[in-house]
Amino acid sequence: MSSSPPTSLLDVELRSGRPPILHVESPDHAPSWAAEHRDALRAQVTEHGALLIRGLGLREADQVGAVFTGLAGGLMTEREAFAPRQTYSPGLYSSTTWPANQPMCMHHELSYTLEVPGLMLFACLSAPGQGGATAVADAEQVLQALPPALSDRFEHEGWMLTRSYNDDIGASLLESFGTDDAAAIERYCRAHTIDFTWQPDGSLHTRQRRSAVVRHPLTGRRCWFNQIAFLNEWTLAPEVREYLVDVYGEDGLPFNTRFGDGSPIGEEIVQLLNTTYEDHTRREPWQAGDVMLVDNIRTAHSREAFTGERQVLVAMAEPRRLADGCPTPEASRR
Repeated sequence: MSSSPPTSLLDVELRSGRPPILHVESPDHAPSWAAEHRDALRAQVTEHGALLIRGLGLREADQVGAVFTGLAGGLMTEREAFAPRQTYSPGLYSSTTWPANQPMCMHHELSYTLEVPGLMLFACLSAPGQGGATAVADAEQVLQALPPALSDRFEHEGWMLTRSYNDDIGASLLESFGTDDAAAIERYCRAHTIDFTWQPDGSLHTRQRRSAVVRHPLTGRRCWFNQIAFLNEWTLAPEVREYLVDVYGEDGLPFNTRFGDGSPIGEEIVQLLNTTYEDHTRREPWQAGDVMLVDNIRTAHSREAFTGERQVLVAMAEPRRLADGCPTPEASRR
């Protein structure tokens, strides 16, 4: 096994308001370079929560897949997706299909699943004309900045994700569960602590309760870890929310979030969460060939609105089943 240089030999640029950036000279073979420097690069992610690598010159999806494998080993197959993706190869996906003029606010990928990705990998093949950054925010700092009464309630109760699958919006049953067989979906839901109800029209409604605050499996530090704001109705553009409520009703939205006891989360709370995220956001415009590594538990990420063509490939790795992933009295403040 090749040895990686000490972390200190990597000249990482640290500037306020931006993620750490490592500038490299384009290597002859990017996948080999990634594998050789894996330990040092991952040490930077552990230290800072994220790392943008600039200069690898990636241009093709198969090249990205090889680099990601060198950096992370095996890649995860996504389950419980909330929106469609294009699959390039096993574990290598397009970014989530989402309107370019609408931002995807801060969230932790698949934080509503029982087995979450510990590491997110992004690669830009085509940079947008304007906007479109994959911004990041430190989940420890966000938790500390939230009003204690609010964070304590979420820590004690957790949060609830509700989903109503339909043929028009969001991921289909096949895209989300890997199958459209009702019996297989029911087995999956039971195994993953998801309450489910088949509606009279044959559609599926699910509810799952998860922890909003978890301890990082490596550092033990408490992190604000969820998708409460991102998947809430009040984060949608007003005209989009109005349309969805009119078509599907308050209880039939494709996805929504609630307090762990099932109580609605008000618009003012969602605005507070998004404002707190923004106060701790670091962003850097994509350049073609960039790679970004993100500690998915310590660091939230977003996708900003953009113009032009944007092609960013995504992979998930290091699946972790968090000991405090489901809220219980014993897990709270463990």
